[in-house]
Amino acid sequence: KTKFLKQGKVVIVLHGRYAGRKAVIVKNFDAGANKRRFGHCLVVGIDRYPRKIVKSMGPKKVAKRSKIKPFIRVLNYNHVMPTRYALDAELKGVVNQDVINNPTARTKARTKSKKVLEERFATL
Repeated sequence: KTKFLKQGKVVIVLHGRYAGRKAVIVKNFDAGANKRRFGHCLVVGIDRYPRKIVKSMGPKKVAKRSKIKPFIRVLNYNHVMPTRYALDAELKGVVNQDVINNPTARTKARTKSKKVLEERFATL
């Protein structure tokens, strides 16, 4: 069996609040864990995408329109659809399994992942 849902793979969320949003796999659990006995993955996704930027816009407006709102979730493999794309942003150091259970750590991780994703967007 080939493993194609690897770390860094871009997926589309199919079910739930973030359905239709794109996300990046940070860590995957193929065999499942003690709480979730099914294949699942920890993802960082984009809830609000950056808006279109044109040449005539000033730097202040460009900065405002380049903002991203991220989300952090644990998703069942059945609820994600892989794409052919991968993202090389370093999110593994920012988000881990402990972040999911702790609300304050989750907020901090969301802020850090927002910074990483916005930096990556700025380099495109």
